[in-house]
Amino acid sequence: MAYSSSRRVDFPMVDLAKIMYYPRFWDLAHRFYEESWEYSCNRHYNEILIDEGIGFPLVHSVAEFHHPLSYGDTVNCVISVTNIGNSSISWQYEFRNQHGKLCWSAKQVTVCVNMDQIGTKIPVPEWMRDNLSQKMLVE
Repeated sequence: MAYSSSRRVDFPMVDLAKIMYYPRFWDLAHRFYEESWEYSCNRHYNEILIDEGIGFPLVHSVAEFHHPLSYGDTVNCVISVTNIGNSSISWQYEFRNQHGKLCWSAKQVTVCVNMDQIGTKIPVPEWMRDNLSQKMLVE
């Protein structure tokens, strides 16, 4: 299973070539990532950061650009979890346009940390592990 969502490519997201400016892919990926927590764990991302005191710094990211996204296109995003380690979570992203054409893909790894001690890794909490495993883990 995976999380999916979509949104339009708006004018502020494009460059002079009229295609989505490359840093916007990571910005958009993070916006979809934040949304995915409500689907997977029934909690808004800020509740996890503030109430639970758990952060998720990105420690590894590999991306491929397959096809441009243009102003007015619709980005259809699918996010899945490919691995849940002791303190890390591996994520996979796919952005497709409204025609189903793969435009961008990425593999990212985040690490769970205590927000009060940002350099301190913590185990993935059981409630998080259980929910992510049930709703987003692909094998």
